[in-house]
Amino acid sequence: MERAAKKEAVESLNEVFKTTSVAVVAHYSGLTVAQMQKLRMQMKQAGASVKVSKNRLAKIALEGTDVVAIGSLLKGPTVIATSNDPVAAPKVAVEFAKTNEQFVILGGSMGKTVLNVDSVKALASLPSLDELRGKLVGLLVAPATKIAQLSTAPAAKVARVVQAYASKSEAA
Repeated sequence: MERAAKKEAVESLNEVFKTTSVAVVAHYSGLTVAQMQKLRMQMKQAGASVKVSKNRLAKIALEGTDVVAIGSLLKGPTVIATSNDPVAAPKVAVEFAKTNEQFVILGGSMGKTVLNVDSVKALASLPSLDELRGKLVGLLVAPATKIAQLSTAPAAKVARVVQAYASKSEAA
């Protein structure tokens, strides 16, 4: 790699690390090209990204960012998954690791907090941001629905009573 290309790679990685909220580091040794493409596709669909770079360049790019703590995990053939949604990258990484034995999660970082393997798995078990938004909207809409049902219920009861009197007077 030329010096200019290395500098550009470091700057690019540094920008990614500065803007990300979570980073997951994993070993990918033994994965086929098709499996890596599948991982990239799944990450992209979840709103995350996957980077494979030289560990030395990645360590340089980590300096001055919140996720600097993952530098110690960068040994051997590593891949770094990042996302702005704190759940997206860990969720895809954990699901991918279940089906591919060669993909081994080493840990990660969420902001300045260092995550071990168990923490990444715990983060992956949380609902995504979109799921939480859906639940919140459901909770907000539910009281309005109940109020509408309660306000129409007395009118319906009155209508049934009037109908009963009307049918009673017709029968007489």
